[in-house]
Amino acid sequence: MSLIEIAETLRDAFDDFVPAEPVTHTYNPLKYGWKSCKAYLDAYGTKSPREVLMIGMNPGPWGMAQTAVPFGDVAMVRDWMGIEEEVEKPDNEHPKRLVEGFQCGRSEVSGTRLWTFMSEKFDSPEDFFDRFFVWNYCPLSFMEETGRNFIPEKLPKEERDVLFKPCDEAVRAIVDYLEPTYIVGVGKFAEKQAKKIVGDTFEGTIGSILHPSPASPKANRGWAQYAEEDFAALGIEI
Repeated sequence: MSLIEIAETLRDAFDDFVPAEPVTHTYNPLKYGWKSCKAYLDAYGTKSPREVLMIGMNPGPWGMAQTAVPFGDVAMVRDWMGIEEEVEKPDNEHPKRLVEGFQCGRSEVSGTRLWTFMSEKFDSPEDFFDRFFVWNYCPLSFMEETGRNFIPEKLPKEERDVLFKPCDEAVRAIVDYLEPTYIVGVGKFAEKQAKKIVGDTFEGTIGSILHPSPASPKANRGWAQYAEEDFAALGIEI
């Protein structure tokens, strides 16, 4: 399967998935932002093998939830990757988490940190994606009534099992397609999931780098330096 076929399968896997409270709103950017996601995959997802597969957790409200690109801060996706496509509205849009697509004026700190780091290390996005590919384990974004973000690992076990099965299958298929030497979780959650999914058969290295979230005090003290050290510890030259 190509990455587009894998993404299409994942996109359509959650049509009947409705988490219980406290989750009140669920966004699937692969649905309403498919044009943008497909543009990302068309531009940067056709080459195989890759040296490094980087995996995040799930969309941030001002990143992938707006652009359908992993860690997809609007400015970085538009100005560095050269992607700007129409993004539709999600079903049951939360009034405090409006989806404005590439007209969104807010930045996604995690995405800004990640892609700025890569743009400073590589001459072009083509150079970066020649070796790396970036994906999110779970494509869904969850919110409570207040608009507060709700992370997938906090769902009840029975809901996690339903949610994680297609996500696991997608990661397994992406690893088969890209044949990476390294799988790098952006944060410990993604590393843990990768080890669970392919750890028994994967012949390369599975590890993680510090997540660039502003919720992490450590990341706020200079995430780029920590990320560089983490990549070096895994044996990945940046």
